[in-house]
Amino acid sequence: MDTEQARTFLAVASAGSFVAASERLHITQSTVSARIKALEEYLGVSLFVRSKSGADMTDAGRRFQKHAAMLVRTVEQARHDLGRPEGFRASIVIGARIGLWDGLLIDWLAEIRHSMPDVSIRAESGFEADLMQGLIDGRIDIGVMYTPQRRPNLELAHLMDEQTVLLSSTTCSSNQAEYIEVDWGPEFHAQHKASYPDAGGPALSVNIGWLGLQYMLRHGGSGYFPHRLAEDYIADGRMIETAGSPQFVLPSWLVYQSNRDKSLIDPLIDALRNMLDNRNI
Repeated sequence: MDTEQARTFLAVASAGSFVAASERLHITQSTVSARIKALEEYLGVSLFVRSKSGADMTDAGRRFQKHAAMLVRTVEQARHDLGRPEGFRASIVIGARIGLWDGLLIDWLAEIRHSMPDVSIRAESGFEADLMQGLIDGRIDIGVMYTPQRRPNLELAHLMDEQTVLLSSTTCSSNQAEYIEVDWGPEFHAQHKASYPDAGGPALSVNIGWLGLQYMLRHGGSGYFPHRLAEDYIADGRMIETAGSPQFVLPSWLVYQSNRDKSLIDPLIDALRNMLDNRNI
């Protein structure tokens, strides 16, 4: 048994299907199947029951899950420790949505570098599925995201709620021809759908806010963005907030290991919360 087999097992267990796991791991479905088969042969048990709807863990699979997670975390921790640059007492990996890095978490990095200069940091951006998988594998120490999933051995803590506003480069209202749909996650989508039940599919949709903003700045249009990201554009006159439009709440969450090194991780979380308090966010 090797860590790639254990990592693949955890991906299937998390995603609920071999197809979704292959997409998440960026490998073929046949590779996923081969790794799971080899793992089952090594352990002498069946780990999944496959059906048209996906893959469900067997009792043996559920019992093995904690061991697989422990194996991967141990290997990742060894990689952290062995790969730590000289002169640092610890290293940490922080992963977050790019919309949260922009203008917010990037300043948190500066706070950490100032208050904990003996800790090396690797910062990554990604979407929820990849961030969650990195946390499950132990490759990421702290994740910051919009729509986390509850998983064994991971703790979720609410970080903040942001107001999203309808930002426009013109005074015209949002409609199918000019509206740019930004994927802020399923919770935002549900609120948006409730307020615009008759809206058709957008002519343009993007998976990160930065793309939507850049398109609007160059070619016009409108879209929903956190007010935090909109402030500078409103202040310099390049964008306006569409009066009378619905506003939606966009919550963000911290996710980290239950068995984390509290002496290392908790001060980082405290620093982030203090920074948000000072900014009244």
